Amino acid sequence: MSVAIDSRLYLVTDRSRLDGRDFLGVVEDAIRGGVTMLQLREKDCSSREFYELGLALRELTRRYRVPFWINDRLDIALAVGADGLHIGQSDLPAAVAKKLLPPGMLLGVSAKTVEQAIAAEQAGADCLGSGAVYPTTTKVITRTLALDELRRIKAAVKIPVVAIGGITADNLAPLMACGIDGVAVVSAIMASPQPGAAARTILAAVDRHRQF
Repeated sequence: MSVAIDSRLYLVTDRSRLDGRDFLGVVEDAIRGGVTMLQLREKDCSSREFYELGLALRELTRRYRVPFWINDRLDIALAVGADGLHIGQSDLPAAVAKKLLPPGMLLGVSAKTVEQAIAAEQAGADCLGSGAVYPTTTKVITRTLALDELRRIKAAVKIPVVAIGGITADNLAPLMACGIDGVAVVSAIMASPQPGAAARTILAAVDRHRQF
């Protein structure tokens, strides 16, 4: 049976933002502050290290009952017993990934266009990540996703849509006005000296501006 998705505040990890602080401590503080989903996305580590981080976060998220996603790596998601796998358009095709996932494991897919969003939903995706909606330093983005396209993506599918890219508590209102279900955040929490307080502030802003 699948875990319930509360996509209001989706934390995506990035250890390069920690400035020497303890990774698990930052993530746990953020979860206590209100993070509703967590994704392990660390591009610059070995498979072994990624697996070990996944095991540690699997234990942490299970303790706090927060859905836990792995970015890109189907093998690691299966090995650590993650709740979900998130893939991009250049990764394994969504339909293939869905066939390989065990019953109940969630599938998230990145979608920058209506066509990609519809295709992902038809392939069995449970959640979409759309962006980058604002300029971001966590990825090389050649073009940001326009608000009109975000609005069309949300209108085209029935599954949750989460915006990502340069999002803070101060700039998320226009995104939530598009009817999306939540925001995915990296730097605004991972780089904050008070990740728990940052999470609380962002979640409060999401709830304040969410369209019901």
